[in-house]
Amino acid sequence: MRSFLIPVAVASTLVGVGGTLSRARLALPTVPASAGVAEPAVRVEPQRAASSPVGGGGVRAEGPAARVESALAALAGRVRTLSHPEALRRAFQAYYGYAAAHPEQVRKPYLYFVDYGLDSRTPRGYVFDMRALTVVDGPFTVAHGRGSSAARAGVPMRFSNRNGSAATSLGLFLAQETYAFSGTAGGQRYRSLGLRLRGLSGRFNSAARTRGVVVHGAPYVTRLLAGRSEGCPAMEQSRAQRLLPRLANGGLVFLFSPHDESWLRDDPWSQDSYLRQLLDRAR
Repeated sequence: MRSFLIPVAVASTLVGVGGTLSRARLALPTVPASAGVAEPAVRVEPQRAASSPVGGGGVRAEGPAARVESALAALAGRVRTLSHPEALRRAFQAYYGYAAAHPEQVRKPYLYFVDYGLDSRTPRGYVFDMRALTVVDGPFTVAHGRGSSAARAGVPMRFSNRNGSAATSLGLFLAQETYAFSGTAGGQRYRSLGLRLRGLSGRFNSAARTRGVVVHGAPYVTRLLAGRSEGCPAMEQSRAQRLLPRLANGGLVFLFSPHDESWLRDDPWSQDSYLRQLLDRAR
């Protein structure tokens, strides 16, 4: 089994943009596409939250790195299975990093997280409240694009930002407006609630809006199995009605997989690169 190295933020403290940054490198195993199954699911052990200096007025100020550790400590034990122990950390780094850089855009405290390192029979979706550090819903089944796996119930191994690929895109997305979604399943038209997405991870998902990659409810997603979409992280229809209004107009979505080395290495928000950007901006 091959391993490759990705940079991850460790328990360092960053207050505003003036803190210190330390980095670690982690060997993250990949699974060859021919395997057809995910790595054994693992549990994430919650880590102790990093402390932050007390800011003005006696109020404890937490920078993005400390918030990541706090979120892991509060939420990791509530997540049933993950394809890799770094999956949640990457999601929380992306959420808090983007929120720190663009607070005017992140107007909702909700994060929709999907672990596409798991197969479509395994519940792999969650919605977190990143302010209260609670699980709003999950785990639940989520669809992936038919262009991402040949098998209906397999693990997605191919990811794309290209129009016409029908594949899932990885990375961070901004949840925008809801709308009346219309789709086809089994030759029958259906309607559901949809949520438009703006890709924030550069070349990995920048075409989400033009591709029509959205979150929506679908009849082919059930409690036991999620069918394949055209690249959308679709969920059960009743769940979409409950969750999408919460995410709309300012929540974030993060789609993870350990099976795309390029994305793991270069995503602009889910690793410690966002901390470097904040530090550079302060200089």
